[in-house]
Amino acid sequence: MSATFERGLNALREQIDAPVASFFTSCVNCGLCAEACIFYRATEDPKYIPIKKLDLMRRVWSREFTLFGWIAGALGLVKPVTDKDFSDWETLVYDSCTMCGRCTLVCPVGNDITMMIRKMREGMSAAGHAPVELIAAAGRHADLGSPMGELHPALHAQVKHAIKDTGIEIEFDKPGVDYMVILSAQEIAEFPDVLGAMAKIFKKAGLTWTISNEAFEATNVGIQLGNRDVARVLVQRVVDAAEKLGVKYVISPECGHAYQALRWEGPNLIGRSYKFEVIHIIELLDKLRAEGKLKTKGKNTQKLTFHDPCQINRRGGINGEPRRLMNMVAENFVETDDAGTMNWCCGGGGGVGSNERAEGLRHAAFKLKKIQLEKVEPEVIVTMCAYCHHTLDNVLEEFNMDQEVMGLTELVAEYLDDDV
Repeated sequence: MSATFERGLNALREQIDAPVASFFTSCVNCGLCAEACIFYRATEDPKYIPIKKLDLMRRVWSREFTLFGWIAGALGLVKPVTDKDFSDWETLVYDSCTMCGRCTLVCPVGNDITMMIRKMREGMSAAGHAPVELIAAAGRHADLGSPMGELHPALHAQVKHAIKDTGIEIEFDKPGVDYMVILSAQEIAEFPDVLGAMAKIFKKAGLTWTISNEAFEATNVGIQLGNRDVARVLVQRVVDAAEKLGVKYVISPECGHAYQALRWEGPNLIGRSYKFEVIHIIELLDKLRAEGKLKTKGKNTQKLTFHDPCQINRRGGINGEPRRLMNMVAENFVETDDAGTMNWCCGGGGGVGSNERAEGLRHAAFKLKKIQLEKVEPEVIVTMCAYCHHTLDNVLEEFNMDQEVMGLTELVAEYLDDDV
């Protein structure tokens, strides 16, 4: 038995707590989680039923934490978990789950299947059975500050461009301001217009803000990989920078798992509450709208629809805010079937989009999103997650679908009322 395998098995054992035991005991095998899963619905392969993806953890629980399982194991009636089992389950746990939370939402007995997948990934990653792309990204993030590597030069270049385009100063490491902005690597590398958009909106609203050189990256690969130690380090980095600058708020960007990690899981990861409040950029824009500090003029006349990112809407609770903003700036806003809390995933979250071997399965799963879009035939798909933006761009091209994808922050900034 290798040391790596033993470490992984111990990590998996450590994840089996009272909630996990109650979930396994209470599961009634109703199949509703299957109908909620984008991968099962797209393939109808029973191995993709969400609760079935947890069978390896269930075996450990049954064999080592129940009386009947312990007796059966002692008599050799139940096989112990092996390194091959970890290898076999790796593709299920990482390739066919975006941790979108749809299965959790429909479970009639309240089982948080998404949380259990996270726990399963803790054991898998500790055993060395995780996608090489996620492992490498976690290393780059911990050592260089971003999953894409050293992005300081790119960030400073994008800030210079935003200052030139808007005429608005954007300062780094400014203490005593109200807000600290963090960005996802995707925004810095692919969608830098969000910087200028925020600068224009914040200037109009009279907000004071800054970007920290020490913690500008919002993405948390530790959450996707299933490594609490990495996730803790990355959250602590942001917390330390925000508290050093003395800000009142940290603005989470248009990035789903970044928001989930910092807003909801962060305090548990670092073992204390923050000295600041975390607010998603779309929450902030809607707050400014409600306070009369965000005023727009004119509307987009194209046919627009909205894609709800799973971690921000379904698991984060931000549902009405983007729609109120959309109605401010969109003349022809149409909703897809199952829009909002039950929206279908883009297929790229939870690390699936960066996992090269999962590409074929991810494209197969996209057909449910494709059906949604084809029913309303939008010209533009608006979203509030940069990785959803990235994923949709790529998969729309793959399927020869002629739609533009746009971030909501940039869309709102286009229609700011300059006369106010």
